[in-house]
Amino acid sequence: HKAKVEAMTLDLASLQSVQHFAEAFKSKNVPLHILICNAAVFGAPWRLTEDGLESTFQVNHLGHFYLVQLLEDVLRRSSPARVVVVSSESHRFTEIKDSSGKLDFSLLSPSKKEYWAMLAYNRSKLCNILFSNELNRRLSPHGVTSNSVHPGNMMYSSIHRNWWVYTLLFTLARPFTKSM
Repeated sequence: HKAKVEAMTLDLASLQSVQHFAEAFKSKNVPLHILICNAAVFGAPWRLTEDGLESTFQVNHLGHFYLVQLLEDVLRRSSPARVVVVSSESHRFTEIKDSSGKLDFSLLSPSKKEYWAMLAYNRSKLCNILFSNELNRRLSPHGVTSNSVHPGNMMYSSIHRNWWVYTLLFTLARPFTKSM
């Protein structure tokens, strides 16, 4: 009942917005004990952001990655602190390496011709998990832990709103999946 809540604007589809947010947060000079990276788009049509990157990759992963990097010093000073990255079990259904086993950056921000919305989502969520694991490895000695979490299948949200087929799939499958 004594909590003070203040909303701040952040657009993960704009790296400049992420930077402005981080600067505004830092100017408040308050501790940051928990940072939850939970924004995502799913099934979105191919679109480039103002930064020239495919939007699903930028919103679901790169924007969060950049935000954490910009706030890393605040997290360290706030120790104990935690970063929670909301990912998805669908990360299992993709790969981000080429045939020789090397990271293929073109898969992360594909051209319109190479784009498939579901694959873009899966790849961004795989990046979330890899990032969270590495973040934990690097920052846990400094009192900052990082975990990735799968929120559950077909959760009640509007994440599937971009295509009626996804909405139908979610509606039909939801009764047979676990809920919170």
